[in-house]
Amino acid sequence: MSNLQVPETWHAALNRLQRDGTPHVLATQVTSAGSTPREPGARMVITADAIFDTLGGGTFEWQTISAARACLAEQRYGLSLEAFSLGGRSGQCCGGFVNILLEAFPGATALIAIFGAGHVGQEIVKLGAPLPWQLHWYDSRSDVFARQQQPRLHCYSLNDAAQSVADLPANTHTLVLTHNHDEDYMLIKALIERDDVASIGLIGSDSKWASFSGRLKRDGYTDEQMARVRSPIGRIHATKLHNKTPYAIALTVVAELLWLTDTPSSQENRGLDSQSLRTLLTDPLTTTS
Repeated sequence: MSNLQVPETWHAALNRLQRDGTPHVLATQVTSAGSTPREPGARMVITADAIFDTLGGGTFEWQTISAARACLAEQRYGLSLEAFSLGGRSGQCCGGFVNILLEAFPGATALIAIFGAGHVGQEIVKLGAPLPWQLHWYDSRSDVFARQQQPRLHCYSLNDAAQSVADLPANTHTLVLTHNHDEDYMLIKALIERDDVASIGLIGSDSKWASFSGRLKRDGYTDEQMARVRSPIGRIHATKLHNKTPYAIALTVVAELLWLTDTPSSQENRGLDSQSLRTLLTDPLTTTS
């Protein structure tokens, strides 16, 4: 992975990465003793391929970057403490001691691909804005994304349904709700051919899905592949819903996505490990790793 030093302050990078939903780690020097490159309060931000600002350089900074990227690679989000003896673990001539607090952020908790920027699609995007989701929005019409700006939202032209689906990252939750039934069908065909898509939702009536499933069978797709499609989307929460306005439909779709994307945290406790915290508060000269 790259150690590209980007000319951007840690606080500017932190704001941008949080806004864009990019996984990152904030590293903060919380204690020091003896001779150290920087004082407590020094910070840097680390992503998988870039670093922003510095803790003073040298081997211990490289070790901090390595520990931060291990958190990202292993999806160990939350707080952890790294302790460095600059004359021991880090082999630097300073001879001091530092404790570095790592705060690893997942960025977005889920990736949602929305195919279609009609009335319902627009309401889904608005409702999804406060949620920690990365939204990828597609439409074949050139003018529908005018003035669309919000955090973690990326807009794309849908010129080739199969290629757009092929470019999706694994574990993406997908919604198909374009203005064109043939375009919807091509998207569904491409999506059910991928085994690594997290979920597939199709807007429409029961009769629309009956028509689609008949076409899919004639095109050689299996019952197992077709069973992966949720249609109509939002049905779990809208079985008896008579309000069919775009906003109401979008509410049920977003509620359904909340259930689908709600996974338990990989960490059983919150905050620092109790032993690490005790060490930090009582004896900052003792290394924890």
